[in-house]
Parts: sequence; structure tokens; C-alpha cells
Amino acid sequence: MKKNKGFDSSIEKLARTTASKTGRRGFIGKLGAFLAGSALLPLLPVDRRGRMNEAHAETKGTLGREGWKPQDKDPKSCDYWRHCSIDGNLCDCCGGTLTSCPPGSELSPSSWVASCFNPGDGQTYLIAYRDCCGKQTCGRCNCMNVQGELPVYRPEFNNDIVWCFGADNDAMTYHCTVSPIVGKAS
Repeated sequence: MKKNKGFDSSIEKLARTTASKTGRRGFIGKLGAFLAGSALLPLLPVDRRGRMNEAHAETKGTLGREGWKPQDKDPKSCDYWRHCSIDGNLCDCCGGTLTSCPPGSELSPSSWVASCFNPGDGQTYLIAYRDCCGKQTCGRCNCMNVQGELPVYRPEFNNDIVWCFGADNDAMTYHCTVSPIVGKAS
């Protein structure tokens, strides 16, 4: 019994000391700040490039791994220089071109951007990838390149989002992606 009484009295003493040194509002404010900070912790940036490179090491044409060299000859290939950050089907293989959607699909008003190096002229260009929407997925020339991709909370630099939002309601289905040049990157 004495052990429990000693434990109880020490806890009571600790509680009274804490109560005399801190106010309820201060304690509640600190507790709230701690809980809010804990909830925001998962939103901090995390460098996942190493894991991404390992996961796609076997994928032909995937950027972000050592030794990949962009080419400027075949726009229907995943290693074509404009496709440095594309994630999807190339419209070149689906009846469209590098800059235009195939017939029956609609260009999304939204885009994600990347800076891609052109080995032909040694310049870096800003590419605004835009999805073509409104038809079933093409399924040909599917590329998954991750150069410069950032987490989803930076959507303008993320290629994992289907960018058909903003298109007509009946055009929300992803078909393929175009890669128009916006201009030279500085």
C-alpha cells in the first residue's frame, strides 16, 4: 500500500507543480500546435528518386537512371528528347502528332511542364505536356519517364495526374499525351 501511496503523491506533486507553472490556455495552445504540426509532417518533401530509379530500372526508355541518352530522330520512341517527363501514351502512335490530338479527342486545358534537353541543338526547352481526352486509352507507345517529376502536391510538375479535368464532361477519359514546346528554358 505504501508504494501506491508514494506513487500517487509523486504524481499529485508533479501535477500541482505543472499547474502552478503553466496556464490552461498555454498548455492547450502548445498541445494544438503539436497536433497540427504532427498532422502536417507527411506533407514535407521527401526525395524518392533513388527508389523510383530502382523500381523502373527494367523499363525501356525510363529516364532518371544512369546512362540514358535522349535522341532527336524518332518521336515515336520513349527516349525522344521531348518525352523526358511524359507518363502515358504518345499521341504520335495514336493518330495524332507531337503537338495535336488524334481526331475524336479533345485537348485538355491543363498541363504539366518539364525542361527537356535536345541533343540535336544542345538547347534545353520547356515542354508543356497536355493530355488528349474523350476517347478510350490508346494503349500504344506507353512511356513512363520521370525526369524532373515532383510529388503530387506540386501538380504543375507531376506527371501522375490525369490532366483531363477542365475538359467537357463527356471528354474526361484519357487517350494520349502531346508534347508541345513552350520555349527555350533559361
